[in-house]
Amino acid sequence: MSHPRLNWTAIAPKTYKAMAGVNATLSGSTLGPILTDLIQTRVSQINGCAFCLDMHARDLRKHGESWQRINSLSTWRETELYNARERAALNWAETMTRLADRHDPDRDAAFEALRAEFDDQEIVELCWGIAAINAWNRMAIGMSAPIPAQAID
Repeated sequence: MSHPRLNWTAIAPKTYKAMAGVNATLSGSTLGPILTDLIQTRVSQINGCAFCLDMHARDLRKHGESWQRINSLSTWRETELYNARERAALNWAETMTRLADRHDPDRDAAFEALRAEFDDQEIVELCWGIAAINAWNRMAIGMSAPIPAQAID
């Protein structure tokens, strides 16, 4: 097991608590825990954040999500395992995570697909959730957050 580079949560506790506050407000959104964790897991896959990927895969299992859907998340476009709402959210999460790789027409199309499935409140909450997990990924990767070796059911 690796060790964190710095005890970042203790060094900047106000900022850490503020970020945790963002997550707390989003936990009560109408997006629901499964969609939220699917997004957080997919963004963590893209960013290569082992700590967050492990945490959100565990959370998905706690919410009763199947291993097949968790394991297929990186290939969601190639399967029929995700509904239209999840697909729109996953596409938007990828678009907002890979900003430099996507150009305006792609972003506009992704947003229009999102609008077909979500209301304005949900879109904004989804955007905050995507922004938050990207920030968490960067902190966990940058500070080398360790992953304890433990089985997942």
